[in-house]
Amino acid sequence: MKMTGAQMITKALEAEGVEYVFGIPGGAVIPLYDALYDAPFKVILTRHEQAACHAADGYARTNGKVGVCIATSGPGATNIMTGLANAHMDSVPLVVITGQVATSAIGTDGFQEADIYGCSLPLVKHSFLVRSVEELPQALRSAFIIASTRRTGPVLVDIPVNVQKALGDFNYPETVKFPGYDPSMPAETKGLDEAASLLEKSERPVILAGGGCNNLPASARLIELAKKAHCPVTTTLMGKGAFPETDPLALGMAGMHGTPQANVALTEADLVIAVGTRFSDRTTGDRKTFASKAKMVHIDIDAAELGKNVKPYIAVRCHAELALKALSEAVEGKNKSPKEKWVEYIENIKKDFPPEPVAKGGVDPREAIKILRKLMAPEEYLITEVGQHQMWAALHWKAVKPRTFITSGGLGTMGFGLPAAIGTAFAQKSQVTCISGDGSFFMNMQELETCARYNLPVRLIVLNNCSLGMVRQWQELFWEERYASTCVPQACSIAEVARVMGFSSWVVKDNSDLEMTFKDAFNTNGPALVECMVPTQEKVFPMVPPGGKIDKFIYPESQD
Repeated sequence: MKMTGAQMITKALEAEGVEYVFGIPGGAVIPLYDALYDAPFKVILTRHEQAACHAADGYARTNGKVGVCIATSGPGATNIMTGLANAHMDSVPLVVITGQVATSAIGTDGFQEADIYGCSLPLVKHSFLVRSVEELPQALRSAFIIASTRRTGPVLVDIPVNVQKALGDFNYPETVKFPGYDPSMPAETKGLDEAASLLEKSERPVILAGGGCNNLPASARLIELAKKAHCPVTTTLMGKGAFPETDPLALGMAGMHGTPQANVALTEADLVIAVGTRFSDRTTGDRKTFASKAKMVHIDIDAAELGKNVKPYIAVRCHAELALKALSEAVEGKNKSPKEKWVEYIENIKKDFPPEPVAKGGVDPREAIKILRKLMAPEEYLITEVGQHQMWAALHWKAVKPRTFITSGGLGTMGFGLPAAIGTAFAQKSQVTCISGDGSFFMNMQELETCARYNLPVRLIVLNNCSLGMVRQWQELFWEERYASTCVPQACSIAEVARVMGFSSWVVKDNSDLEMTFKDAFNTNGPALVECMVPTQEKVFPMVPPGGKIDKFIYPESQD
């Protein structure tokens, strides 16, 4: 049976089990949207293409499935580039479909033409430019396979408008062979036996769990190994949730804003087993001194990451789940006495760093986040924007389940959180909480209307310190308090803006009203926003100065 290229795309998405597609129609995707009119899955209209990509990203992060979004040619497709880069840095599986001018017009600087194939190459796992309807089924099947296998990531499929209109036979392949890429490449387990022996003999071991551990199977194996080996666990920002942070062996997040116990433990360790992490500069600080007393075992599915940033003693290219399973089976759990002393030593580090003073003259952001944790069930989702609030959340919101703390890690994209919360709400069909700063709020605030239109149970908590707080903090600490463009008075009320755009909204000015107001927001039918007025001078601590040693961090008592 003959069908148009646009109908083929719809059939392919149906065959892949797609539930939601996020996007905005435009001239070069009108044929596609016409075909989607009869699709069995839901097409979600966002108000910006960047937000469509972030929504697909949030959908994918929370359930592990491939997220899908659509943009038209030219400005629609260029708007989506930030979303692609964000997903690429955090290894999120997406298939992004863009419209393109007709094949005969490519290269003529036609109306709304942009070289999206070329633009996207550094920002994706792979890109396709489909030049004929005959190529379309294989390109689409390939995109889903590449996006979802090995180290996952975004794949772009650019489809000219005449290809969408052309007639052809739809033969959707079950498998595709790729030159130079084997989706099912077997893992290499060589070195894991030696790593297990090192862990058994070690007296001061630490497991560093990255984003590769942040899924249910790998998390279960991580918990099993840590308990059996009596080994403390710290996480990267992307690994938060892979190990329950309420567990006595949990050290919290490591790095620039990591906990004192995590950073000191990594510095003093004699063995670090790093799983599913790429050793971001925000995790390691000065890489020459990072875990310099330890033998480093680095396990990652991407061979390109092994030895790229930190030289390992043992390097193993392997999926986190398989590697952790093998380590757990090989470890017998002996030599516990020195490890118990090590855990006790780390526990005592916490006593040297008492809680920070409560904020004066407004809402204490740390207290707000702790109350959120108290009110939210363990399986509920917290999505963050990027900035001070993100780091306060990473430090004070205890994640106990994998994939429940969703944030932009590698790219640090302000404006990610609200659309990601939209994608999460659709994915999980449940209440979702998003924490934001005032700076991030204004980046994609048009998506308030999307939340209201679909009556989504998104709870947006805005920690408003009337500044670009993280940049302001750097200016105060490292730039002689020259607050260039960071402390400009706001011209409108965030709560009022949200109310006009269909949200129930509240303003909280001190800690006494926090819990009751959060409860009111959580019990509201439809979207809700709570604007919390935080003192401008509040800062995130601990903090390692840029490029510094991670055990040499700034803490409030050392500020005078």
